[in-house]
Amino acid sequence: MVRGRYAVFLGGINLGRARRVAMADLRTLLTEEGYDNVGTLLQSGNVVLDADRLPAELGTAIEQAIEKRFGFPVGVILRSRDELARVVAKNPLAGVADDGSKYVVVFLARPLDRPLEDELAGAELGADRYAVDGTEMYIWCPGGLRDSPLMRTLGKIKGGPPSTVRNWNTVEKLVAMMR
Repeated sequence: MVRGRYAVFLGGINLGRARRVAMADLRTLLTEEGYDNVGTLLQSGNVVLDADRLPAELGTAIEQAIEKRFGFPVGVILRSRDELARVVAKNPLAGVADDGSKYVVVFLARPLDRPLEDELAGAELGADRYAVDGTEMYIWCPGGLRDSPLMRTLGKIKGGPPSTVRNWNTVEKLVAMMR
């Protein structure tokens, strides 16, 4: 088995008071589980680590360890070092997105079942822009995420793949941590 470095995105932790996980406790857990060079970024479930497992096995093992230790299920989405570096290199909205806090990447567990254009048909998106590339959606919300018509519309779509959102600043910091 080839050793790999991975970004681990945990969905839905530390939002409000529920589902709290201290990053120090998370680092300890993952180190105890046998992963190396475990690091976290911010309090929103961003982890980098080295592992000797295939991604599908790794995601399941981390989900099980977190549920056992912290008592609630957490979705895990993984990207290898090379995959995350490609996300940053691709940057299809570089020509318009000039604020990393208003530019996000939606990491999908699998590609969309239907073209996003079908889901957004008839929606008024204002100045928001998006691009889909396989298992990533790049979204530029110049008016901010909270007031984004695109993010509001995406939030109403049901039945899509599991996903988690990270802003561009965070994605770039994670790539730097993985070097």
